[in-house]
Amino acid sequence: MGLNKKSVDDINVSGKRVLVRCDFNVPLKNGEIMDETRIVAALPTINKLIKDGGKVILCSHLGKVKDGPNEGESLAPVAKRLSEKLGKEVKFISDYNVTGEAATAAVNAMNEGDVILLQNTRFRGKEETKNGDEFSKELADLADVYVCDAFGSSHRAHASVAGVTKFITQKGGENAVGYLMQKEIEFLGNAVENPVRPFVAILGGAKVADKLNVINNLLEKCDTLIIGGGMAFTFLKAKGYEIGNSLVDDEKLDYCKEMMDKAAKLGKKLLLPIDTTVADSFPNPIDADIAVEIVDADKIPAGKEGLDIGTKTAELFADAVKSAKTVVWNGPMGVFENPTLAKGTIAVAKALAETEATTIIGGGDSAAAVNQLGFADKMSHISTGGGASLEFLEGKELPGVVAADDK
Repeated sequence: MGLNKKSVDDINVSGKRVLVRCDFNVPLKNGEIMDETRIVAALPTINKLIKDGGKVILCSHLGKVKDGPNEGESLAPVAKRLSEKLGKEVKFISDYNVTGEAATAAVNAMNEGDVILLQNTRFRGKEETKNGDEFSKELADLADVYVCDAFGSSHRAHASVAGVTKFITQKGGENAVGYLMQKEIEFLGNAVENPVRPFVAILGGAKVADKLNVINNLLEKCDTLIIGGGMAFTFLKAKGYEIGNSLVDDEKLDYCKEMMDKAAKLGKKLLLPIDTTVADSFPNPIDADIAVEIVDADKIPAGKEGLDIGTKTAELFADAVKSAKTVVWNGPMGVFENPTLAKGTIAVAKALAETEATTIIGGGDSAAAVNQLGFADKMSHISTGGGASLEFLEGKELPGVVAADDK
């Protein structure tokens, strides 16, 4: 899938006000940033716009903001870290209204190459609604040009992601995507629409329901589909296996049968666990010591719960990856937050790290897993968007991508 969207390389921003939607939804603990991956990912686009003489106005959401604006979800720590990374002041506009008088005055005072960061867009309260036109227009009023570089939010038709583009267009401005968006869409788009084969897709995580359309879409695109994690047990039960107390979605048993039939009809390999790491119950706390045993996937004892793939399965999955030319992985193989139950996820990560294939990690828990387990630098691309990656792999159009101007 060619992007065919205007990027920051296609627009002239010299002397212009450029509103950039970033993804600064970083984990905070007592006001400290715990993981700066998303900040670092935004730097190439910001640096390009500074170099080209733009007046750079950054915006992002952070957290869910369920109980209204609060200092715990302010973007102030992000402004501080960005100033350090860019080697220049990023002026922070702390106004909870986001686009109020303080923002307008700060933008009016900007020189070329200056950078400001607006307050958390969700403090405004209209960010997530379909009728956020007023907020969209106010954001557009601050700028001449708009750049979306927030892939992690691009599946949402929010005011600061997609709504603003309509009003930028009305005033004769341009809407482009940043380098991060461009990279995400090229990697994910090529993997799904034009992969170098053999193409292996690995899906894990807890629920089948979360990945219904992804399974369906990827079965048509890939050569081998590997299913691990909690979602595998619904497939195993659909095959008639005893799965003990393992996680299961009984409403999706027929769907799993359909997918296994579809794979057979299309001549695709659908690999399921052949053995499982089981325990008496889920670890509590999640990283607690836990006694486990490995049993064949069709012999899970009645009182036990499957919490990771077994060693034979890890070998099976790793072998499937060895001959691949393209691999997409979304979702861990087990409860990877627990050292005893991380072995399956580590084995898959290691197999991806050692292959010559293009390896794409589809955000969310799989991204967290490869980062935590130390394999991040061995992957071709780690997506910054969990939900956005999933919707992309489903074949859906993402509002944040659609809203950008065509070349």
